[in-house]
Amino acid sequence: MTETIPPVITLQASVSLWQWLNTNKLSLAFTTYQTNRLFLLGCKPDGQLAVNERLFDKPMGLYAHDNSLYMATRYQLWQLENRLDEGESWQGNDRLYIPCQSYTTGDLNVHDVVLDKDGQLLFINTDFSCLAALRPGFSFEPLWRPPFITKLASEDRCHLNGLALRGGQPIYATACSSTDSAAGWRHHRHHGGIVMHIPSNEIIATGLSMPHSPRWYKGKLWLLNSGSGELGYLDGERFISVTFCPGFVRGLAFFGHYALVGLSKLRSASFGGLVLEQRLAELGQTPQCGLQVIDLNTGAVVHSLEFTGVVEELFDVVVLPDVRRPATLGFKEEAIDRLINFPGSGGLITTKPTVKRPGIGTVIQVAGLPRLTPLAQSSAAPIKYQRVYHLTPDNLAPYEALTFPSLLQHWQTHPQRGELHGVSASVDGEMIGFIVAEQVPQDSPEKYAIEVLSLFVLPAYRRQGIATALTQCLQQALKSRL
Repeated sequence: MTETIPPVITLQASVSLWQWLNTNKLSLAFTTYQTNRLFLLGCKPDGQLAVNERLFDKPMGLYAHDNSLYMATRYQLWQLENRLDEGESWQGNDRLYIPCQSYTTGDLNVHDVVLDKDGQLLFINTDFSCLAALRPGFSFEPLWRPPFITKLASEDRCHLNGLALRGGQPIYATACSSTDSAAGWRHHRHHGGIVMHIPSNEIIATGLSMPHSPRWYKGKLWLLNSGSGELGYLDGERFISVTFCPGFVRGLAFFGHYALVGLSKLRSASFGGLVLEQRLAELGQTPQCGLQVIDLNTGAVVHSLEFTGVVEELFDVVVLPDVRRPATLGFKEEAIDRLINFPGSGGLITTKPTVKRPGIGTVIQVAGLPRLTPLAQSSAAPIKYQRVYHLTPDNLAPYEALTFPSLLQHWQTHPQRGELHGVSASVDGEMIGFIVAEQVPQDSPEKYAIEVLSLFVLPAYRRQGIATALTQCLQQALKSRL
């Protein structure tokens, strides 16, 4: 059998990053639109980093407030809400962010998102060169645009990208140029960047290179001079560089006397010829993708996280204080069906195991689209057989009673070697049988063997050919997939 090997995502952290997060009881969240992922980074009790990732369509601007994350995607703005009470946990996680609300704006190329002092969601509408808010009945409501922008048009005229609150109000914005023509900023990437004071409509700093991520922190306006790879702040009209970073810097957050900065590798079409590229060449360094924790008192990089493999760009980063190990649910996870809470429920409750979706032969559900109904079963075949997707040793644990031999015991002596596949048998929504197999790579990267790890049918349903049918359904599913 052959299988296309999925892109590899690897992270390499400095040895002290776990200790720093754990000591300060911190977690981090960051986005990468290049690979359509939201990452949550926390700590496991054993001294390892806990990494949780979920797929969204082009996630960009990210903002954390109280128990929620707010995130811009390709054509929607999302609120992900924590559903765990204080002191409650789920699979070792003390925060569980669930996509609870979305607003469809259309593709506006939204960059920074924030909540103002009144709880209103504001965002930088980059394509239309304006600061905007949500308004029922419309894709967006423009609130402010730079004085040199003469028309609201989907033309990304100046690459307006960053927004900073001060006292809960939008005060500062960054753009790559002060141009008023379609994509005009692309000709001013080296020294055309500006910072604007929104209330006065004044440009308060010029001569920057693709500035991003302005943030008001401890009496200073901090920002990233992305084209030169620098973290710094404004002193009047002057940009004061604090630290040089080996990457296109974008995404900035703070904790105590530390700054957390996102780094991206260089895209030749958009980033070619920048001062950053020249400086890296002089230092004999290659651009990096990852996060750096910088001591604001000294400018030194004290902790780092580097991506290798398919992830080459990050967009935004936020700090999650008083969070040890966060997670979020994906749209295709079975848990998003079954984890329920309500006033008086005493926290999250897990409803009875349900038929896994999607069924064999159906199209996998796409997030944001109506769910597909499983294939209709005839009255002569009341037992339903369906694929179980995205299996891991962790999410298999609740089904231990339906495994034989025991998978919990199996994982204690045999680490997972390949992708897990499963098929469930159910009657009236209740699981009565379960088969789990592992797709194990062989000597050649393109060859695999399928090994059945567990096959179990409830005693009351044995001697009816269910085990045979489960095996056949699994073979059919794998044949159609491979």
